[in-house]
Amino acid sequence: MKVIFYIDGFNLYYGLKTAKNEDPKWNNAYWIDFVKFFSKFLGPEQELGKVVYFTATPLDPGKAARQSELLNVNKALHPDKFEIVRGRYLSKRLKCPICKNTYPRPEEKKTDVNISVRLLGDCMLDVTDRVVLVSADSDLVPPLQFVLDHFPSKKIRVMFPPTLNCKEISGLMRKNSLKTIFLENNYPKFLDSKLANEVCINGKTYTIPSKWKNRIP
Repeated sequence: MKVIFYIDGFNLYYGLKTAKNEDPKWNNAYWIDFVKFFSKFLGPEQELGKVVYFTATPLDPGKAARQSELLNVNKALHPDKFEIVRGRYLSKRLKCPICKNTYPRPEEKKTDVNISVRLLGDCMLDVTDRVVLVSADSDLVPPLQFVLDHFPSKKIRVMFPPTLNCKEISGLMRKNSLKTIFLENNYPKFLDSKLANEVCINGKTYTIPSKWKNRIP
């Protein structure tokens, strides 16, 4: 059984950031080998098709640099198993209803659509037997429902990032007797998938960002 993981990158990052604020040990969960990590959830008769990571480049230069290093090392490690699908960030200006001042706020665009299109396309093209969605975004209920309605042979699983939950997705999964995994309960798998501080591949060195170093194990 071929399995494809569809990762909502911003949702996963937000969940990890919230978890880290509650417990510093979660800083260890940023610099990881995604293919190794998600392979730990495969059954004995399952094969990893691909880990598809949906994201957008942050407008903040520091965040963009850290994200780039993480995604580049994963792509270098697993060129055939790790894929990056990018949306984009837009800077919108919002007005405070109290002080009337305006302030910039980045907004991620296209990720939900990219996930939906890819997930449905992979089912239509029959390139996967099981879809695993890593997100707690209720906007992704429609594509999950579509797969349930029109591709009954395809298996579905949802993983909620640490600290995150979604009543709409949980309800859909329970209604169809499907399994939801809470990644918050799988910290040992994160720790076991952590990359070395420096990873050398084909003469190029990828280095863990300083913000992700030297935290509680």
